[in-house]
Amino acid sequence: MKNIFAEGSAMSPQRSLLRALGWTDREIEKPIVGIICAQSEIIPGHMMLDRIARAAADGVLAAGGKPVIVPAIGVCDGIAMGHEGMKYSLPSREIIADSCEILARAHAFNGCVFVGNCDKIIPGMLMAAARLNIPSAFVSGGPMLAGHVRGRKTSLSTMFEEVGAYNADIISKEELDDFECNACPSCGSCSGMFTANSMNCLTEALGMALPGNGTIPMAYSARLALAKNTGEAVMNLVEKNIRPRDILTAKTFKNAETVDMAIGASTNTVLHLLAVANECGLGKEEVSIDIMNGISERTPNICRLAPAGNTYIEELNEAGGISAVIKELEAGGLLDTSVLTVAGCTMHELVKNAKVRNASVIRPLEDPYSATGGLAVLKGNLAAEGCVVKKSAVAPEMLVHSGRAKVFDCEEDAMQAISGGQIVAGDVVVIRYEGPKGGPGMREMLSPTSAIVGAGLGSSVALLTDGRFSGATRGAAIGHVCPEAAAGGLIGLVQDGDWIDIDIPACKIELRISDEEIAKRRAAWQPLVKKADGYLARYRRTVASASEGAIVR
Repeated sequence: MKNIFAEGSAMSPQRSLLRALGWTDREIEKPIVGIICAQSEIIPGHMMLDRIARAAADGVLAAGGKPVIVPAIGVCDGIAMGHEGMKYSLPSREIIADSCEILARAHAFNGCVFVGNCDKIIPGMLMAAARLNIPSAFVSGGPMLAGHVRGRKTSLSTMFEEVGAYNADIISKEELDDFECNACPSCGSCSGMFTANSMNCLTEALGMALPGNGTIPMAYSARLALAKNTGEAVMNLVEKNIRPRDILTAKTFKNAETVDMAIGASTNTVLHLLAVANECGLGKEEVSIDIMNGISERTPNICRLAPAGNTYIEELNEAGGISAVIKELEAGGLLDTSVLTVAGCTMHELVKNAKVRNASVIRPLEDPYSATGGLAVLKGNLAAEGCVVKKSAVAPEMLVHSGRAKVFDCEEDAMQAISGGQIVAGDVVVIRYEGPKGGPGMREMLSPTSAIVGAGLGSSVALLTDGRFSGATRGAAIGHVCPEAAAGGLIGLVQDGDWIDIDIPACKIELRISDEEIAKRRAAWQPLVKKADGYLARYRRTVASASEGAIVR
């Protein structure tokens, strides 16, 4: 397939500009493949993406294409955490999708290799790939290596929890500094099954990336080889005209959600899978939060990585990676592996030689960590449209919990109360007006949850929010409460001292007050409208509910 600039006098002006770039006649005749790369010097997971993009470009060249490396933006959720910067994290997903669309269509790319890594970058790129529907493949930057502090493996989630322990006078400043200097020892996406790694793993399950994409560490040379193979693979897709929507079908999304449950991925995957499915034109009957509990019920949780467990992505890689997880699930009849992949073959063919090399990291279906999946969608009067919890990271004693609410209208007020010792065993911390509209921006609440766990309250205190949680969060952390407070959700009517009943196995959450009291409070309710300008003001006007993936209209 030649690019549209290759022939005809009408394209002479465009070719003159390509010649200004130094392109030769032969290069102008080749298919143009955009290598959309989110490299930057502020995100550890993106620091070395330029090398990976160059390797992908080498693969495209080897297979007869003309690669062009172009930029994408990104936000480091860890650096943005705990301040106003986090309001820009989820909204950045839409900018990433839009900018990728603009670059590809304005320059008539014949195909794309998407090179990203972290939390909203991969979802935004997936949305763009589905929207563009030109031959595309993904290669991520890969995970960070686990840290080592005083004989134990660590990650960013450990670092946040150590702050809570320090504030509770459990560890010294010297110990905190030791963690700070050693928790994140290399470039890459943070080393547990947090959102970035969850999405990179699910990109494999969606068939949009080659095996190893989710688990090969950034520091390994195998990551560069994977990038070269991805560049070659996209040229095969261009030749055969295999497009993202040929791969991203309803069956594929069910596969991805099944893998999601099996590996105990981040709650943010719920938002992102819904948003990508929307770009594919799939309806609620095909992909929605309402079918996720059914998938969870029949899918054993066979991986339990940090923060839910004590193993890390590098160990999942050594154990066989996502291909081995897929092979295990296929053997149990839980996946439809007849679906197409970016390798140009079916998922069955792609993973047929995969093996589980460590049964303590990828457990057999007959001996799982739990009989059901790692995520659960809860519903009840407090979340009529649903809310999400990473149940694999919840202490057993907190799976069913009733407690009195302590209510805060922003993350900062909640953090002050937690750090000041005002939260006690049995409480349910409620943080509202942090949803997509209310924040605006739907901030993650890793700082409050980590402070609770670090203070030793992880097995006795729940946290409920219309905001989000980092994939690094553990404990009874229930997010994405819909409708959100700013949209008139019942979470906006909760008062200090109200009883909240949480039953995660039964997928239920209830505010224990009468309908009459609800009506009385609603009649007196006035929404809190937080100041927002610039992009956030526009985002607030256009963003939909988290139950729809927080897409923009």
